[in-house]
Amino acid sequence: MQDNNDTNIDLRFWTLCGMVMLTAMARLAPHPANVTPIAAMALFGGAYFGRRWLAFVVPLAAMYVSDVVLGHTVYAFGFYHSGLPAVYGAFAATTAIGVWLLRRERKAVTVALACVGSTLLFFVVTNLAVWLAGKLYPLTLDGLAMCYTAALPYLRNALLGDLAFTAMLFGGFEWATRRVPALREVTP
Repeated sequence: MQDNNDTNIDLRFWTLCGMVMLTAMARLAPHPANVTPIAAMALFGGAYFGRRWLAFVVPLAAMYVSDVVLGHTVYAFGFYHSGLPAVYGAFAATTAIGVWLLRRERKAVTVALACVGSTLLFFVVTNLAVWLAGKLYPLTLDGLAMCYTAALPYLRNALLGDLAFTAMLFGGFEWATRRVPALREVTP
């Protein structure tokens, strides 16, 4: 028979998994360009999953599932595209920010700064990958500047979406832990 600590750990784990999966599925709903929960899922997973490997695996798995569905339903390219390694690399780096920074301090200002930093990281990495592919912009400094300039309108949307979803995930879970003590972190 499980003791109360194990039950609390299970409830917390499955609640966190459910929140991450539901957030990933929000990518499937109609939304403005780049207003997605990608950074929020990664930061949230990094900050809240007790085991470091789960902090990476659960959000990455949720992203993968939603990418497969999107790739085969909304987009014509299937799952794989040339920018995929950059997208998943930036996503993993954002998770690392959640593990490194937000496990120590989950104040609203720290979470907001981590979110903004993660959005900028994603913007820089993924647009650099677009430029390096050499299909849309010449591989010159002018081409790099054109690439980033063309992406600026998407940065605004990404930032708005990341901040909104981050506030919902972090705020929602903190609200829930105040009302359901079994969701609180169990320290051995």
